[in-house]
Amino acid sequence: MSARTPRWLVGVLLGALTLLGAGLAAETGAAEKVFRFACACDLTKVYTFAVEEIVQAQKDYVELLNLKGGVSGHRFEFLVEDSGNEPQRALEIYERFKRQGALYFDGWSTPIGKALTPRVLEDRIVLGQMFVGRGDAVDGRTFPYVFPMGATYWQQMARAVEHIREREGGAPRGKKVAFVYIDSPFGREPLPVLEELARRLGLEWKGFPVPSPATEQSAAWTQVRAFRPDWAIIWFAGPSTPAAVREALRIGFPLDHLISVVWIGESDMKVVGEARARGVLRVEGWHTGRDVAVVQEIVREVYEKARKGHGPVERVGWTYYNIGLAEVVQLEEAVRVALRTSGEPLTGEKLKRALESFRNFDARGLRPPLTITAEDHGGGQLTRIGQWDGARWTTVSGWKAPFQDVVAEQVRKSAEEFRRSGR
Repeated sequence: MSARTPRWLVGVLLGALTLLGAGLAAETGAAEKVFRFACACDLTKVYTFAVEEIVQAQKDYVELLNLKGGVSGHRFEFLVEDSGNEPQRALEIYERFKRQGALYFDGWSTPIGKALTPRVLEDRIVLGQMFVGRGDAVDGRTFPYVFPMGATYWQQMARAVEHIREREGGAPRGKKVAFVYIDSPFGREPLPVLEELARRLGLEWKGFPVPSPATEQSAAWTQVRAFRPDWAIIWFAGPSTPAAVREALRIGFPLDHLISVVWIGESDMKVVGEARARGVLRVEGWHTGRDVAVVQEIVREVYEKARKGHGPVERVGWTYYNIGLAEVVQLEEAVRVALRTSGEPLTGEKLKRALESFRNFDARGLRPPLTITAEDHGGGQLTRIGQWDGARWTTVSGWKAPFQDVVAEQVRKSAEEFRRSGR
């Protein structure tokens, strides 16, 4: 301005600048009231069978939350990018999303979870890994920022064996168990638990590893038939799962004596043939279907009223959909608790403490009561047995976490190795 500028004009300009500054400050404040969480997940290669449903569920719930005004004035934002199940690529995505302010990550993949673990421990950002990732991460002292919040593969094997014990009247001695699994770290992980429990209970067991990608299993199941087992436990994920069920049918094995790890869902049953797959059992740590109020709310508010659903409405309530939904419902509660008890700004440390305050939290009816402490990030590891009735999954047992001493020993040894080597 020149010295000749009228005073009245200077006043107007200063007032305008003040209003502009206030507006920018308001916009900045609004931008800060966003809670970002992220997924560097496999949308194209190995785990698409589950991740597509999981991402759909989490986008749907974010939509629902934001339609309702968010949490304590904070809008939710879900950042997602395809990792192709490549750990190095996932690390690059992690760094990019971290710069954008994400405070919670997941990869829905054990290799990615293991790759991210050292980074989140250093950055003090929370890593979720329900039903995947490091089993030893239930040890919250060793892994303070990693939250499995569910049953490890060790605990899932223990639950499968417990179901056999129950069905055999508590006296399974002498019964034969075939363990048919993909020959990978995922498939081999529960072997020590099976071996120890077989010794304790007097079971005769034999392993039948199938080379990755395990979509061709005829040779292994021919050997299973020769073994003549009373029970079979299968450990696959993706296309290899229906391949195993089809092979069991081919050799005439009764499906009501076939128990799967958690990664078996409606899409697998459609591949096998829904009626043909009747009787298949699985370990599960959540509720499947639409009889849960929050699932019904998503259908009503997001799909029918707002018409903002992020995938086929038919999948709402399916197995993997509800797993993904449970995670983001838990995350919503953690944000709510963190803001109430620690205030703004949100940080990974505050989110961690909020998760560790959960007591008998059932994620709006999506899972068994979850209690997390600083020492135990597994939340109790309760699971039950579900069965396919030809059209949907039904429940055939109660919630349990059996043989905890055996599982705890595996956690202890593995966590000790991580403390020693960092891997």
